[in-house]
Amino acid sequence: MKIKEVIKQIEESVPLSYAEDFDNVGLLVGDDTRELTGILVALDTLEDTVDEAIAQDCNLIVAFHPIIFSGLKALTGKTYVERVVQKAIKHDVQIYAIHTALDNHLHGVNFKMAEVLGLTQTQILIPQKNTLMQLNTYVPLDHYSAVQQALFNAGAGSVGNYDSCSFGLLGEGSFKPNDQAQPHTGKANQWHVGQEKMLHVVFEKHKQQKVLHAMFESHPYEEVAYELIPIANENQQIGIGMLGELPQAKTEKEFINQLKNVFGTPVIRHSALRQKPVKKVAVLGGSGAFAISAAMAKGADVLVTADLKYHDFFKAEDKILLTDIGHYESEQFTKNLLHALLTKKFPNFAIVLSEKSTNPIQYS
Repeated sequence: MKIKEVIKQIEESVPLSYAEDFDNVGLLVGDDTRELTGILVALDTLEDTVDEAIAQDCNLIVAFHPIIFSGLKALTGKTYVERVVQKAIKHDVQIYAIHTALDNHLHGVNFKMAEVLGLTQTQILIPQKNTLMQLNTYVPLDHYSAVQQALFNAGAGSVGNYDSCSFGLLGEGSFKPNDQAQPHTGKANQWHVGQEKMLHVVFEKHKQQKVLHAMFESHPYEEVAYELIPIANENQQIGIGMLGELPQAKTEKEFINQLKNVFGTPVIRHSALRQKPVKKVAVLGGSGAFAISAAMAKGADVLVTADLKYHDFFKAEDKILLTDIGHYESEQFTKNLLHALLTKKFPNFAIVLSEKSTNPIQYS
């Protein structure tokens, strides 16, 4: 199997089009035409990670964090990033990163955080906008059902927990074919008026190529009239952070102790205790200060995140408990999530879970 086939399967499950604009995702080092020998799944790609891949005969590392985040101007081995890239190239190890594409996935990083905390009734904390497209096309009545079903099969018409969603509007269509045309109905050089039905469907933007292909293949017209319109609506199935509820309310100290046990961190930085029960919990893996206002707006009792700065804690204003559990700690289960996804897709290939801890922060 070629590495590009693995990448295709990954991106069908976790489309890179939903990664944040600032991010650097996809194949960062290597050649996707290589034959796959094995996959090492890791949170970060360090020199030890590349060594581990070599020892395990894995020529593809699928990592959460990108090793190359900004442009490299030289490869002299002076920085850890340059040394990792050099070693990977020397030993023909390809490096792929998924990062915020998985952050924004419905069952991604933050879903996993919610799961290990036992949260129920989960929903996206900050839904993405501009991820949906609207397709309008005009179909003769005798082909309406066929075109409609083809679009459904291609993934159009799925809205939250509903699928096969569409809207139809009956009307009149008119056209005049020229001498070179091969019309489905009507005759050359004659104006034709007939009943058509406008078919309206919504789909996620990463499905655009597949949806348009299905429309062209199933539509009887030689020239298909259609409109493709970006929609600014929030997509409740894609976005960052997660909101859920504990099965039973806890005191703030009880919840902080739960965080220590679940995420394995001896110290948790937090804002002033409010002396109120914790029931509704917001989580956001990695740097999550930007989610404070969203968590408060949705009535969360606590926000579990990382990398909060001094002034971020003032934003609690006795309305929410802010907890910083550490960047690595908040994302540590991500490699297990990736390993499970890849093992399901490639049961006959060696999918190795990295045993290395890449946490650069130590506690004394």
